[in-house]
Amino acid sequence: MSLSPDLDERLRAAAARLHRADHVRRLRETTARQIEDVRGALENLESELVEEERDVARLEGGLSAAFARLLGNREERLARERAEAAVARERVDGHRARLAQLQADAAAAEEELQGLGQASQEYAALLAEKERELIRTGDPLARELADLAVELDGLGAAVYELEEVERAGQAAQEALGVVLRLLKSAGNASTWDMFGGGLLVDAYEHDKLTSADKAAWHAQRALDVFARELADTGIAARPKMPEVDTEWFVDAFFDNIITDALKHQRIEKTRAEVERLATWARETVAHLSARRDQLRSERTQMLAYREERLRPA
Repeated sequence: MSLSPDLDERLRAAAARLHRADHVRRLRETTARQIEDVRGALENLESELVEEERDVARLEGGLSAAFARLLGNREERLARERAEAAVARERVDGHRARLAQLQADAAAAEEELQGLGQASQEYAALLAEKERELIRTGDPLARELADLAVELDGLGAAVYELEEVERAGQAAQEALGVVLRLLKSAGNASTWDMFGGGLLVDAYEHDKLTSADKAAWHAQRALDVFARELADTGIAARPKMPEVDTEWFVDAFFDNIITDALKHQRIEKTRAEVERLATWARETVAHLSARRDQLRSERTQMLAYREERLRPA
């Protein structure tokens, strides 16, 4: 029943290019907002790092060092300041790496958009050509089938789009799950530590928190991708991982029941925040999956109707 198979095929290809251009354009806009957020955070962290390094330098020499020697606590304070500076440096490095990755994503989106620059004009021209052909034939069934094909293409694109979001959401959930498992292990170790766990428990806890800190950056990357895909469905979100406070490791220098209890509270607080993010990701994916299933059902019904209309009388 197709009036021009070649024209139909070109029109479908143009529609796919137009949809992709719109998709990438939304990704680029969301990435730009993420870059702005990270730059602001990085500026603050770089200022904090400068202050931490100044504190270390003052204790390594100068009046602060002299007073600390007189008080007999220079080495203790210097160890703490060096550890805090190291933590600040790690956070700056992490945000710089995240910024570099986001900038690479933005550049890739921009490059792809350059190749899709004429998609809108191409699609409009082919639609006009198809309209002229349908008007020329005057066949009402041909016109109905053409409209149906456009609707089917739109539903297919929408389903694919939701599938992309679902994949990104599942990746984010998996990454968050890794962080939660590591924090749970660290929390269990900190519980034992409060009751005199000893050096082995401290070392185990240190290892799990270090791993959780690294996993948190991977999770933030997955959340960034998920947020960009969500923006393409009209959902605006800026999920942000809580910091895994590696300054907790400094507590090893001052090990007692009070510092152990505070450390445990901080681990549990961070785990609760990550759990909230995981719940949000899970519920959001469930909502979009339900929408995807609804669109799939509509498309199946439409395909059945199309088959019925094409079936010989």
